[in-house]
Amino acid sequence: MISAISHATTAAPLAALLPARRGKAWTVGPAPYVIRNNAATSRITDGRRSLIVVEEGDRVELYADRPDLFPVTPDAVVGGTDPASLATLATRALRWILPDLDRDVVQAIAQEPAHRTDGLKAWERVMHHKGTALTEFGFHLIDHGANPQSSERLDGPGLEWTADSGAEWGVWAHGVAANFHLTYEGPLSGLYGALPVLLPPLDGHVSTDAGSAFTRHLTDRFAQLQPVDADEVEFGGYHDLHGWIALPSRAELGDPVDDGTRVCAQVGPVGIDFLLAAAAHLV
Repeated sequence: MISAISHATTAAPLAALLPARRGKAWTVGPAPYVIRNNAATSRITDGRRSLIVVEEGDRVELYADRPDLFPVTPDAVVGGTDPASLATLATRALRWILPDLDRDVVQAIAQEPAHRTDGLKAWERVMHHKGTALTEFGFHLIDHGANPQSSERLDGPGLEWTADSGAEWGVWAHGVAANFHLTYEGPLSGLYGALPVLLPPLDGHVSTDAGSAFTRHLTDRFAQLQPVDADEVEFGGYHDLHGWIALPSRAELGDPVDDGTRVCAQVGPVGIDFLLAAAAHLV
């Protein structure tokens, strides 16, 4: 006799940490299959994408739930069921698991037969999908007091807004890839509220004395940043957000560096769920 799959008690608090999409919150349901025998398992979904939560002792595993593909290796793992561990798991879902699932969604949209999509070309369907996501994010920014404006670049649509610091932020479709790119132009101080959210965890990162006065000004404050050149630092790596911060011109290398020094920055690829969760730090 096959025993019923027990419910993962961490599923509901984890679902509550993920942003609602188009007004639909993540909900918890029974797991459609067993990944680990005798491990408590649940499925959380927002109606378009789903994740499988597996508990084994204090270990919690998170799997992307893809049609016709049985998961074998977890996409993220934490060693506890406490709120801090679940927050870490949610962050990992936002940084790379949900963006991966969004890539699957975009690929499916691009492959839809033209006769079922009013004759739109694949790139037009993808841009419409990404434009809808940008609109959703734009309303979220408005809820946080920003005044986003639609804009267009050669690589597709975007949004631009001015933060309280006077800095200019932008989110861009960046072509037909599934996710987005975040841009910034303004004083260094305008990044300080966003970088704790954008950067990877501090674990294993050590500040370096290498580089210029400009790079040290940043790496002394954020050890996750690494000098690339005298006028640029970067962060991130494989399967995570990647970004850079740089002086607008190398001619400014000799100028004094302080929190008012103007810089430009870019982060990407960024999933729309991550942007929704981070919106309060970008205004």
